[in-house]
Amino acid sequence: MSMSRRQVLLIGGLGVLGAGGAMLPTGSVEAKSASRISSNEMPKPFQAAFVQAPVLQPYATGTDAADGRPVNYYKLTERAAMANILPRLGTPILGYNGLFPGPTISLEQGTKAVLRIRNQLPPEHALDGHALSTSTHLHGSASKPQFDGYASDITHPGFYKDYHYPNFQPARTLWYHDHGVHFTALNAYSGLAAQYHLHDPVERQLLPQGNFDVALTISDAMFAADGSLGYDDNSHSGLWGDVILVNGRPWPVMKVQKRVYRFRILNCSISRSLRPTLSTGDPVVVVGTDGGLVPVTQSVVSWRHGGAERYEVLVDFRKYKAGQRIELRNLSNKNNVDYDFTNKIMAFDVTDEPVDTSDPTWNRIPTTLANSEAMSLLPGQSVKTRKFRVKRNDSTNMWTINDDSWQDVIASGYKKVIADPDLNSVEIWEIENKSSGWFHPLHIHLVDFQILSRNGAPPLAHERGPKDVVYVGEGETVRLLMKFTPNTGLYMMHCHNLPHEDHDMMAQFRVGLKETDWDADDPMTAAKAAWDDDPS
Repeated sequence: MSMSRRQVLLIGGLGVLGAGGAMLPTGSVEAKSASRISSNEMPKPFQAAFVQAPVLQPYATGTDAADGRPVNYYKLTERAAMANILPRLGTPILGYNGLFPGPTISLEQGTKAVLRIRNQLPPEHALDGHALSTSTHLHGSASKPQFDGYASDITHPGFYKDYHYPNFQPARTLWYHDHGVHFTALNAYSGLAAQYHLHDPVERQLLPQGNFDVALTISDAMFAADGSLGYDDNSHSGLWGDVILVNGRPWPVMKVQKRVYRFRILNCSISRSLRPTLSTGDPVVVVGTDGGLVPVTQSVVSWRHGGAERYEVLVDFRKYKAGQRIELRNLSNKNNVDYDFTNKIMAFDVTDEPVDTSDPTWNRIPTTLANSEAMSLLPGQSVKTRKFRVKRNDSTNMWTINDDSWQDVIASGYKKVIADPDLNSVEIWEIENKSSGWFHPLHIHLVDFQILSRNGAPPLAHERGPKDVVYVGEGETVRLLMKFTPNTGLYMMHCHNLPHEDHDMMAQFRVGLKETDWDADDPMTAAKAAWDDDPS
């Protein structure tokens, strides 16, 4: 189903125009508001208390008979619910276990997970009537194709699917979200997203843990007069809300001790990019990127943060006075739409609570961390260089990669690919964005990659670690180095500005197989959803 800009709808069934009805400009534009709630109901910055999503506990544990590895078993139910986002008005959402965002999953490297996703959603989305079939992607996991959230491998309401995650990779911040074909933007915007943390001994020893290892899931939203979520993707260009949410709360305030904190920052906005910075002008220390720890920590005053990217940063609150407030602000980037308060994200209030100095991470700012396979690759190992161009087709109003789209994949019977690397081969992928007016956070499934260059220059300081999303800004060309391991089969490559993905900037590549080979892990046939007859 396609929606024009004139068919603007809301989850509550009301109409609203975002961004003053404007198309995405070539530069950053400012407007007063996009929401239609009254000034009395509009949330104000730094009024809400900070909360973290609950950690999901396994309902059972066991051992994999094939390799003796421990296994955690989890259940999550996708369902409609009401969220307390605004001060007084309730907001209808779609959430994992009815939460916005969903519960965090946290486990150790080497412990496998089987995640049963039960689709108990209504038959249709209240916004536009599309069927609420879902596909769950664990973003950052080297999952087999049939468990990777392949967009067209959907689970209908009333069914469930068991997703198997190997969790052999080094420690990292992953996240899981809906990836249902052509409706990922609406479903994720409605609440189907959450963090997933993988720990290992190196990360456990070097970086803060427990209460000082803090997940920040940042998104933006607009609201109708009745408190329901608004939606306007500006003719599939993108949605820019006027309310910044952190873990589902508008501009919250977190109380912090005078010590070092670790923040796992996920940009969960379906379109907006961020440029976070501290109000004091002090730098933060980047210790992790999408694929885990960086080899050498990087001190940055601000950083460009596209949708789906994860950055782990250390903030040292020791230098501040008790009672002092430090804001996490947003400087924004080119090609965003900004409003009165989208320049603020959240605030930290420093307390005089005693600090446990027996914890060695309370004052530790490491300089070296851990290398990784992706960051150890050398350009000379590459056996092939492939070039891709991301652009908008003006005649069809569709977004494409080398003029290919997911509609082409469907029309081919899920056979058409834009690349066919061999298993364990190393390649360089060059991605070019010559289009003016747009940026594209591009996600490549399965692999971690190293950014070799940006417009011929070295990568930016904050992105010098293993990545799975690369920000391709207006007029930029990036070169990426990656190894296609450990699985064979079909995987997706797409823009993580989700209205772009849905219309239709997504293609696929095939690892280690020819088109005519039998594929035991075919994502459309290998692990089908089953009828859910569990009365609970």
